[in-house]
Amino acid sequence: MRRAVVKGYDLDGIGMTSARSRARLVDQLERSGIVHQGVLEAFAAVPRHIFVEEAIAHRAYQDEALPIGHGQSISRPFTVAAMTAALLETPKDSVLEVGTGSGFQTALLAQLCGQVFTVERIKPLLDQARRRFEALKTHNVSSKLGDGYNGWAEQGPFSGILVTAAPRAVPQMLLEQLDIGGRMVVPVGGDGDQRLKVIDRTEQGYGEREAPGVRFVPLVKGLRT
Repeated sequence: MRRAVVKGYDLDGIGMTSARSRARLVDQLERSGIVHQGVLEAFAAVPRHIFVEEAIAHRAYQDEALPIGHGQSISRPFTVAAMTAALLETPKDSVLEVGTGSGFQTALLAQLCGQVFTVERIKPLLDQARRRFEALKTHNVSSKLGDGYNGWAEQGPFSGILVTAAPRAVPQMLLEQLDIGGRMVVPVGGDGDQRLKVIDRTEQGYGEREAPGVRFVPLVKGLRT
């Protein structure tokens, strides 16, 4: 059988990176409490193994965070699934992702949202993520090199904002880019005390609640090229 190798990426995988391994991860997520059918289908569709280095690709479908270089990591699948499900409790047309990283979360959102705008401060990570989007023929993603604290005001307001790194406090500029009726999911705090906040914007202002504890790399200001 001819394998789907695009731009140097083996989209099908083999052995521990095969569709069977992907299906086992989806089953594990479902048993762990992820009930959002769209999120489960997106995990089944997006090959996580192409978003990590080839040397550790065999671990891609284990429920663990993995390093992606530059002091960053790809979050464990359950965390990604839980955050995505929380964001997309209702459908979102236009979503801002703060922190492209490997691009895996972006690719999941692209399966589920009309348009995804993603901002990354580390140029080599963004360049690599763009190559992966191209290999996957992901056409509803716009990306830019930028400071995540600033968001992407020119493309807002957004019906959803997902922040994949933890600021000490919710950036005011991101709150202002959230549309009325929109939702933001963001981990907040330092290494010892991070809380996952779900923030909804209404005509009256902002309401928030906390989801179970998480652990993320910090959201850092400035660019790294």
